[in-house]
Amino acid sequence: MRVFRLLMIPLLALVGVLAFAVPAQAAAGKYVALGDSYSSGTGAGSYGSSGACKRSANSYPQRWANAMAPSAFTFAACSGARTGDILNAQVNSVTADTALVTISIGGNDAGFADVMITCNTSSDSTCVSRNNTAQNYARNTLPGQLDTVYRAIDARAPSARVIVVGYPRMYRLGGGCVLGLSDTKRAAINASADVLAQVTAARAAAFGFDFLDARNAFSGHEICATRPYWLHSINLGAVDESYHPTATGQGSGYYPALRAITG
Repeated sequence: MRVFRLLMIPLLALVGVLAFAVPAQAAAGKYVALGDSYSSGTGAGSYGSSGACKRSANSYPQRWANAMAPSAFTFAACSGARTGDILNAQVNSVTADTALVTISIGGNDAGFADVMITCNTSSDSTCVSRNNTAQNYARNTLPGQLDTVYRAIDARAPSARVIVVGYPRMYRLGGGCVLGLSDTKRAAINASADVLAQVTAARAAAFGFDFLDARNAFSGHEICATRPYWLHSINLGAVDESYHPTATGQGSGYYPALRAITG
C-alpha cells in the first residue's frame, strides 16, 4: 500500500498541473455594435436608459456580448441612424484594438420608413412607385455612402472582423394574412429588400467584410408567414417599432445567424 501511495502522489500532482495548465475559454476581443434600429433592437423591448436610440437587452448585439464575454463591448447602434450618423456619432467607438464590428445601415438612407408609410396610406401604384424610387437610390447613391462608412471602419480597425448585417424581407407572399397590404404592395416592399441586400452584400464583399443575409435568417417567419411572425406589423402603441424584429426575431433570427458566422 505504501508503494501504491508513493506512486499516486506524483501522478496526482501531474494531473493537478495539467488541470491548471488548461486555460479557460478566452473571452472574445473588443466588440463594437454599430448601426440603426435593426441593430439597436427597436421592437424587441427592454430598452433600459438608452432613450430614443432604443437599445434593447434582447437585441442580437447584446445577446452575443452576453454569451461570448468580449473584453469590451460598445453598443453604439441607434434607432433612426443613417450613414452620416455612423460617421458623425458612432464610428469613433471603433478603435485599433477592436476585434469585431457588426453594422446594419442603409435602410433609412433609402427611405424605408417613408416607403412603409406610403404603402400603408396610398394606392398600389403609388406604393410601387415609391419602392422604385427607393430601389434606384439603393442602386445609384447608397453604394458610395456605404463605401465611406466601411472605409472609415477599416481605417480605424484594420485587423477587426467586420460583419455587415442585412435586412429581412417583410412579407411572405400568398401567406395567411386576411387584412393588410395587398400582394402587389407586399411584392414591391420585398423587392426593395432584395435590392438593398444585393447592394449591401456587394459593397461588403468589396471591403472583404462578411455579410449576414437576414432574408435567409428570417425565412418562414415574415409577416403573413407561419406564426409566430418575427417582425412586427403596424404597432399603433409604438409606431416606430412597426416593421421591426420582435424579441424572438432578434433571438431566433439574427442572433443564431451571427453565431454561425463568428462561431
